Amino acid sequence: MTRKLIISTALILGTMIAPTMANDVSIQQFGFGNSAGGGQQGWHNIIGVYQNGGNNTVASTQNGNHNTAGSGQEGFNHHSTTDQLGSFNTAGVGQFGANHTSILSQDGHGNIAAGVQIGNGCSAEVDQNGAGNTAAFVQVCP
Repeated sequence: MTRKLIISTALILGTMIAPTMANDVSIQQFGFGNSAGGGQQGWHNIIGVYQNGGNNTVASTQNGNHNTAGSGQEGFNHHSTTDQLGSFNTAGVGQFGANHTSILSQDGHGNIAAGVQIGNGCSAEVDQNGAGNTAAFVQVCP
């Protein structure tokens, strides 16, 4: 009887703990030819993707804990890449128009990167190493 109680308790606790350590991915795509992908290792990581238009791509990878990556793209032929290594990093990009490229890389703890690109053909790359870094960009391209 005691053995069954211990096994039952372990199973119940296992199912209760798993969701609190879970990662989250949210993808919304409208239009045609859009793609989104990535990977998560660790816990409490969040990836959010919104794409409206055509031929847009997003790739996000997270290796650590409590990282957040968001990409929102309106228009055509946008490419967004986010790579996070470490914990408590936050990265987000919004791209509106056509033919924008963004690469956000974070290696460390508690870094923040955010940007917006509007128009046609903007390109941005942010590389953060260490802890507590903040970077922001806004570009309007013809």
